[in-house]
Amino acid sequence: MHQQFMAAVRQLCNEKNLPEETIMEIVKSALKTAYRKDYGSREQNLEVEIEPETEHVSIFLVKEVVDEIEDEGSQITLEDAKKLKKDIKVGDEIRMDVTPNGYGRIAAQAAKQVIIQRIQEAERDLMYEMFKDRENELINALVHRVDNNHVYVELGGVTALLPAREQIPTEQYYGGQRIKLYLDRVEKTSKGPQLLISRRHPKLVEKLMELEIPEVKAGTVVIKGVAREPGVRCKVSVMSTDEQVDPIGACVGQNGVRVQSVTQELSGERIDIIPWSENPAEYIKEALKPAKITHVDIDETLKLAKVYVTQDQRALAIGRNGQNVRLASNLSKWEIDILDAQEGVANENSPTSASDSPSKELVMMISDLDISDAVKAKLEAVSLEQVEQLKGLSVKDFTQVEGITEEEAVQIVEVVKNVK
Repeated sequence: MHQQFMAAVRQLCNEKNLPEETIMEIVKSALKTAYRKDYGSREQNLEVEIEPETEHVSIFLVKEVVDEIEDEGSQITLEDAKKLKKDIKVGDEIRMDVTPNGYGRIAAQAAKQVIIQRIQEAERDLMYEMFKDRENELINALVHRVDNNHVYVELGGVTALLPAREQIPTEQYYGGQRIKLYLDRVEKTSKGPQLLISRRHPKLVEKLMELEIPEVKAGTVVIKGVAREPGVRCKVSVMSTDEQVDPIGACVGQNGVRVQSVTQELSGERIDIIPWSENPAEYIKEALKPAKITHVDIDETLKLAKVYVTQDQRALAIGRNGQNVRLASNLSKWEIDILDAQEGVANENSPTSASDSPSKELVMMISDLDISDAVKAKLEAVSLEQVEQLKGLSVKDFTQVEGITEEEAVQIVEVVKNVK
């Protein structure tokens, strides 16, 4: 009997990855709960002993010895206590064996559900302790089973759900498959800790590149942005902190071996590596490659880039179903309009309309403002038509524009709203 019991405990320990002491405490706690339900009350102070050799279960009711009882569930008079133990005194605790006949068998049945519940709680606590310090990390996983669109994976003895919304649409998952996941964060919920894992997150690409590219791991090459359409295509912008290190070459590797390793892990997702630039126009040109860009006009106020391309480059710039321009927009954080280069040339050669000409009234009003020359130059180029758009912007909106301070933004808002 003892061997069977301990064998069962060890099996639970192995299956649930829990210490033997934890399982034993869970069993004792379940036995207390079962006793209180059938024989006692919730207020009782109980102790459980399991005889190592025979596995005999004993339940002890623990009470404090007092002169006058205030709580019958936890206290006993000195007179009654002396009947059980002659040398007892006030302030001591006395343990009384209250084990019902045949309680081991009865308790085992009654405590079964409680044991299962407590083990689940212990598993959740273990999961939280294991992963609370591993947020924003790349983790290895083994696909345990696939149930319709839900994929259950094992992470170091813990099973977690990879929901459909975090899967790569083009991937097929199967039991025993080894995959890498990005652990975004660990959340505490009413049902216990929840691991938010993903195969779609842009950070997964960053972590895979960090794994495959020593220069990224060392910080010599810095990833400035990632835009993904998971399983299909991804654009990554990089820069180097060392003039002697080519960030593109470091990421691509000899014969493309480094970037190909990342592509293989992502089931063939194409990865474009581009140089990052603090110049928005240059950055957008690089982001739109392989299309050749003729010219880029930047509107910092509206965060809009007008990109001019020749007719033969238009389809390439936009990409299949708009994919190329969409990824470039996500990567650069600019709204991008693809326009005909001939149209742009025609506009440059045509006389400036009244609405496109600078607002003379605004130019006059800003001349006395306490703002930098660079900001004045930006405002002097604002057309009559754009003044109306500026009127809808707040102080916070203006401070988002590089080079404009909050004090300058307050002045600009006040001036703009008074322009007729």
